[in-house]
Amino acid sequence: MPAHRQTNSLIGRNSPLDRVRSRARTAIGKTPIRTTKGVVTRSRSGRSSRNADSRPLSRREERVLNEVLARPIDYIDSDVFRQPDAESYVYGLDEVERPDVSWYRPLMEDLIPRRGRIETPRQGKSVLLTAAQERILFLKFNYARFRMRAIQIDLDGRRPSLTMAREILRWHTVAESFREQIAETNLALVLAMAKRIRIMDGEFADLVSEGNMALMRSVDKFDCGRGFKFSTYACRAILKAFSRHGMKSTRHRQRFPTDFDPAFEKSDFLETRRAEQVADSAEEVRHIMDKNRAELSKVERTVILHRFGIGTSPQTPPLTLEQVGQMIGVTKERVRQIQNKALAKIRAVIDSGAPLNDGPLAKN
Repeated sequence: MPAHRQTNSLIGRNSPLDRVRSRARTAIGKTPIRTTKGVVTRSRSGRSSRNADSRPLSRREERVLNEVLARPIDYIDSDVFRQPDAESYVYGLDEVERPDVSWYRPLMEDLIPRRGRIETPRQGKSVLLTAAQERILFLKFNYARFRMRAIQIDLDGRRPSLTMAREILRWHTVAESFREQIAETNLALVLAMAKRIRIMDGEFADLVSEGNMALMRSVDKFDCGRGFKFSTYACRAILKAFSRHGMKSTRHRQRFPTDFDPAFEKSDFLETRRAEQVADSAEEVRHIMDKNRAELSKVERTVILHRFGIGTSPQTPPLTLEQVGQMIGVTKERVRQIQNKALAKIRAVIDSGAPLNDGPLAKN
């Protein structure tokens, strides 16, 4: 078989690499299509990939491309990547079943109100990877990043052409697909490690967030060629992240002993100031009455003292207008007039701001 036909058959519509790219096609758009060694493969609709790649990049694709090229693309190298048929070999390896993570979101929504009392999820189909399956996933993940890095080196800081940009985006889609699969397969590791940590109320969500970030960093840094299981490497990284989070929380609590509480943050200045003013005013009125600084008559003093309970015990209620009227022998309306006249005199003394010297005795 000629070399170009053999290559075309390896990357055809039903090849392992094509299935990988079809699975991740939503991240870029239509089914990914590429040109390899001069052979143009076609999409399911039969149109040439050259025509499909002629359209300009969307805003989202431009943003993803800029983020990818903003820094050197890291990958874990392998001797397999430099073999002549590396791409066909890597993506021709057995596919690994993706996990069912439908249990994760309901579990987290239930755990946070219960403050992290973790139970093993009983729903969802878990996938336990063998060492060989982990090696397959990491080879596919790192080979895609290896190809992205090769294009980045060729660019040497220059702006990529449309063809090169689409090639970077395709390999980025493949890499992110396997990165996501590895992380989803090991989501339960974070919860398992969180069981070992004593946490305070309200910190569980932060703890899981730190663990998930450590898990993603572990995916990027794990070298499957050293013969270790990924879970061994990731568990140590997750526990270190928990330790750093604990030290950070301790420093925060030392600096801010109390958390935010709306009841504490609400100012009570006006209420306190008003209460102080009322207390001061009551004391001033009592002094005015004791020294008769408002020059009240005996009848006016009697009305004010009994109407407002001045000089009586707190358990004794003030008298009504009618009760005071019966006491001094006048009508209720006349008591109101005497009260208003006496209050006006007291208010005039308060507004004048005069020193609280002894006033005259009550007039007859």
